[in-house]
Amino acid sequence: MAYKYLVIVESPAKAKTIEKYLGRNYKVVASVGHIRDLPKSKMGIDVENNYEPYYITIRGKGDVIKDLKKHAKKAEKVYLASDPDREGEAIAWHLAYILGLDPHDKNRVVFNEITKDAVKEAFKEPRSINLDLVNAQQARRVLDRLVGYSISPILWRKVKKGLSAGRVQSVALKMIIDREKEIQNFTPEEYWSIDGNFKKDVRNLKRISGALMGKRKSYPMKKRSKKLLPV
Repeated sequence: MAYKYLVIVESPAKAKTIEKYLGRNYKVVASVGHIRDLPKSKMGIDVENNYEPYYITIRGKGDVIKDLKKHAKKAEKVYLASDPDREGEAIAWHLAYILGLDPHDKNRVVFNEITKDAVKEAFKEPRSINLDLVNAQQARRVLDRLVGYSISPILWRKVKKGLSAGRVQSVALKMIIDREKEIQNFTPEEYWSIDGNFKKDVRNLKRISGALMGKRKSYPMKKRSKKLLPV
């Protein structure tokens, strides 16, 4: 059956339901999640070139991409209806690249529920791909790779083979270690807060806060009070 519009979603199960809602002018197919990602065999990040990621087609997705291109050629317009989160936005962006679509065109459709009314309403207001969301996903992915590929080998040597260092856990652990070192290196000092009213030599002095009153540091009251709270 001929169709005018191609709609690409993530899930094959969603594709059947959404196609039923949209009618015969629409063909709905699935990307089955991501189609491009960073290579597993190397870092895939050009650190010297503003951390530019290097993407490749995910292994096993060749036939999916081939079918998507075939369907896209037959359509007057392609709509990208991946999930309404940053991962879904990134999938839409990668699909646009693979299919030669302009990410600034209004070819992005999002809906938060799979109901007939929600789906039909979403197609009344298509938008362009939200590049802020795409960049947020890319930043997360790049951080995952930089931290994981740099620190995981240390875990393999020191703890257990096969462990993976995460971008959040690694930074949180560093903060805990730094804080623990501060606690261990802390040297307690005698500390006093004194309230008082004085009339001689120091005018209108109401409070001396944080003055060291121990034997190691001792100043005449007049000199100390002027140093701490000039009058």
